[in-house]
Amino acid sequence: MSETPATPLRVLFCIGINQNFFDLPTGQGGAVWEAFTGMMTALGELPGVTVIGDMDDDQHMVGPSASWPWTSYILADVPDQQTVAAACNLFRTTRVGEHSLWRYAQVEARIGRPLTTPASMAGEAGQ
Repeated sequence: MSETPATPLRVLFCIGINQNFFDLPTGQGGAVWEAFTGMMTALGELPGVTVIGDMDDDQHMVGPSASWPWTSYILADVPDQQTVAAACNLFRTTRVGEHSLWRYAQVEARIGRPLTTPASMAGEAGQ
């Protein structure tokens, strides 16, 4: 008997840039951007993770964001909650000089599922 593969979790990683980034001297944010790019690559390489898309709103939002609206978002399908935690942990383990990325950015993961019509409702749409 074969097992049915588990449906992946649909996860929205909400990312806020902290004041520490904006406190850096002008022209010295490059190391943070490189670390951020490395973190995004590592997130996409986690086993079973499929990045669906990302969005950055740094053109219409200037300054730190500690909650909604966040600065940027990554939408991904993730196999389980342990992998979601591992993705969030990348902010702790990705180095920026002598610091970790979480000195400059924070993450909050919203876990859900794809929005689809439930099978029990499939025939009722036109009624």
